[in-house]
Amino acid sequence: MREGFTVGLLLPGEGPDRPLFTRALASLCPRCHVQYANAAGDQARQGRQIGRMLADGVRVLVLGAVDPGAAAPWVARAKLSGAKIVAYDRLANGPVDAYVATDPARVGREQALALLGAMKAAGPVLLLNGPATDPYAATVKRAMHAVLDGRVTIGWERDLTRPDEAVREVAAAVAALGGPAKVAGVCCASDAAAEAVAAEMARTGMAGVPLIGHGGRPAALGRVQAGTQTATVRADVAAQAAAAARLAVEVAGGRTVYGTAVVSNGTTVSIPAVLVAPAVVTRAPARKAPAPGTARGQGAPSH
Repeated sequence: MREGFTVGLLLPGEGPDRPLFTRALASLCPRCHVQYANAAGDQARQGRQIGRMLADGVRVLVLGAVDPGAAAPWVARAKLSGAKIVAYDRLANGPVDAYVATDPARVGREQALALLGAMKAAGPVLLLNGPATDPYAATVKRAMHAVLDGRVTIGWERDLTRPDEAVREVAAAVAALGGPAKVAGVCCASDAAAEAVAAEMARTGMAGVPLIGHGGRPAALGRVQAGTQTATVRADVAAQAAAAARLAVEVAGGRTVYGTAVVSNGTTVSIPAVLVAPAVVTRAPARKAPAPGTARGQGAPSH
C-alpha cells in the first residue's frame, strides 16, 4: 500500500510471531507500523491493551486472544469503533473480519496418528483437550476422535481450562485406571499441558508412555529430543504470520478477503480463514502433514 497505517498485534504470550509478522507486513506495506502488546496470559490485561490501541486510533487489530470467548465484548467494541479484526491462532468470538491459524482438523488428526504410531497396546489412553468453549479446541477434539474412536480404548478424557490442570487429571486417571502401568498413552491439547504431564509421568514412573502435544515451542522440542515427550504437532508460525499480514493489509484497504476456508465462531458466520498445514515433530526430522486424501494409513508412525 502506498500510504502506511498502524496494525495492532496483540498476542497472548511471547513467541516468535512478532518479528515474523513485522517482516511480513513490511514486505507488503513498507510504510506500515506494528504496535505490539503481549498479554502474558492475562485476559483482563489484553482487554486494556485493546482499549489503549483503539484510543490511539489503531484501526486494524491482529488478535491472538488469551480467551477466545471472553474476547467477544472487546471485539464488538473494536468493531463499533470502526476497527477491523483479524483473529490470529485462536478464533475469538465476536464480529471478526478474518482468521488465520494452523488447521485444527489436521492438528487433531496428526496428534491421533502420532499417538497410534507410538502405542504398544490398544489402551487405555488419556485425552486432555483444550477448553470446551474454544472452537479451535473443539475442532481438534473432533478430528482426534475421528481417528481414535474404535481403534483404542479412551480411559480418561477431560476438557481443560488451564494447562496446569493436567497434573491433577493425570493423577486422577492413574488412580481410576489402576496404576501407571495401565496407561498406554497420553495426548494433550497443548505443549504447556504436555510439560506438566511429562513431569508427573516422570514422578510416577510412567517413563516411556507415549506423550503427544501441540505447539512446537522450544521447550517442547527439547523434550522431544530428550525422549520425555514423544511428539508435538507444530504450527508453521512463519506461514501464519505471513498470512496474517496479508489479511491485515486486505481488510485495511477494504478489499475482498480470500482464504482457504470459511469458518464460524458461534457469533459470526462466513468468516474467511487461512488454515495453515501443521508439521509433526518426533526425534526424526519434522515433516509436513499430508494433504487430505494423501495420508499414510491410520496407525502408521509419525516420522
